[in-house]
Amino acid sequence: MAGDLRLCALDLDGTLIDSQHHIVAAMAAAFRAEGLPPPSPAMVREIVGLPLDHAIHRLAPQVRGLQLERVGQAYRDAYFDAKDADSAAEPLMPGARAALDALEADGWLLAVVTGKGRRGLHEVLEAHGLIERFVVLKSADDGPGKPDPTLLLDAVREAGSSTARAVMVGDTVFDMGMARRARVPGIAVTWGYHDLALLETERPAAVIGRFDELAEAAGRLVPA
Repeated sequence: MAGDLRLCALDLDGTLIDSQHHIVAAMAAAFRAEGLPPPSPAMVREIVGLPLDHAIHRLAPQVRGLQLERVGQAYRDAYFDAKDADSAAEPLMPGARAALDALEADGWLLAVVTGKGRRGLHEVLEAHGLIERFVVLKSADDGPGKPDPTLLLDAVREAGSSTARAVMVGDTVFDMGMARRARVPGIAVTWGYHDLALLETERPAAVIGRFDELAEAAGRLVPA
């Protein structure tokens, strides 16, 4: 029945894939293109998951208006140039593919809810042969960015699930904040870009340290 289907929505960067190398390098290149001091890798990891303009403004609050647009475009250009130059896909996090298999075997539908743009989302999932595994894909091009709950709520609705039958898996406070606002249980992962102390400020429903713990944790929160 519609609404009874269980949905596991997952973040992309820092949760399913380790994309920090390209993100950090592209942000540094974008800042240098505008004569701005590049942010440290640690600073960039803290904003992964936000919409690009919000991320840039958080890294450099003085950057506004047309300069913000230029930095954003420079970031996109640098990011896709780096991906084109590097034939290896951004790697999946250890255990990610097996975790998706386990979730599907338990009857879960799968979705991605990410702050990445649609082009980048589709490219990385296609590179890993995963795009057909997900019934819904939500990107920064589809609505307000995290922690606004809109993308997650839309994913739940489009999958034919309900907030009572869904979970959200992510590595940042933006993921957990989105889940809390949507009233969907959040599963925080500790292998990504925000540390545990920061994640716990958003009161996740569960915390896991390895992908092979995901199916069991999700099943505890939303039994079959």
